[in-house]
Amino acid sequence: MIWLTWRQLRGAALMTAVLLVILAAVLVPTGSQLAADYAGGLAACTRGDDCLGFYDQLFDDYEIPFLASILIVLILPAMIGLFWGAPLITRELEAGTHLLVWNQSITRTRWLAVKLGFTGLIAVAAAGVTGLAVTWWSGPLDQSAREGFALMAPLVFSARGIAPLGYAAFAFTLGVTVGMLVRRTLPAMALTLVAFLAIQLAMPLLVRPHLIPPVTSAFEIGRENVDGFGINRDGTFDIRLNSAIPGHAGAWVLSSELVDPSGRTVAASGADGRITGVPTTSGPCAPAAGSPDGCPAEVNRLGYRQKATYQPLERFWPLQWIETGIYAVLALGLTWFCFRWIRRRLT
Repeated sequence: MIWLTWRQLRGAALMTAVLLVILAAVLVPTGSQLAADYAGGLAACTRGDDCLGFYDQLFDDYEIPFLASILIVLILPAMIGLFWGAPLITRELEAGTHLLVWNQSITRTRWLAVKLGFTGLIAVAAAGVTGLAVTWWSGPLDQSAREGFALMAPLVFSARGIAPLGYAAFAFTLGVTVGMLVRRTLPAMALTLVAFLAIQLAMPLLVRPHLIPPVTSAFEIGRENVDGFGINRDGTFDIRLNSAIPGHAGAWVLSSELVDPSGRTVAASGADGRITGVPTTSGPCAPAAGSPDGCPAEVNRLGYRQKATYQPLERFWPLQWIETGIYAVLALGLTWFCFRWIRRRLT
């Protein structure tokens, strides 16, 4: 039975192995060079703007392979569900070969167990190796990536660590389950893709932010969390927050807003917030003021703060384990359903 399963699987398995070898041939030499560039540049730069400039330059130099590696890891589980999971049982049902196997002393349970266990193990291992290899390669970039591409950012998080293992296991069993229900290969592949993409979108938008209760804190206004200031002729003052929060580099910011001393929201991140009561003709916010930090200090004195809700960077691995566990439970549930269905309904 294992030999027969391998005969049916070997084409896809060999193709996947070739792609993994090509990926390794790209990641190993470029990863070593990336690590050397990061170590050398970090040793040469000093604290402050010089290091920030180094980080920006490093990310610019490797931006294309960085984005390509994310895309590869994100696509792979979906491809496993489409091309490994959905056709696994469906093509047998369409051709009627399952009846031939069942009439040769091979029980339905054993037939399904070998197919699921042998094929699924190879598929999940391929996704896991790919995810861990890319995580190793992108380590320096994950530490220096610009806003939106930090380690905790939704897309990057999904392409790092052990999460691709859970995605691949779930996508594979989802494809098998849909194939058993639909019993047609092309419709099963289409439904598998739609269902998997829907769940992959729902996880970072609706579930992941609440796997661990997020932290909500207030922060003073400064260069790190403000994109710009503007003084108006009517005696008001415009301030535009970004999504960064002081002292928590790499955090996943779920919401960021400017609040007044009473806690009322003045503006959300990325929008101009208008503040009154700041002197514009004299004092720290005058156009000719000597200190560039005078205006933020005055705004802080008036009691305005950034209120942010976020998941700190140190929660990366706890969130990885929890999310992978959720996908593993879903995969086990689908596996149980497949065994129940094949014993009671499938003929």
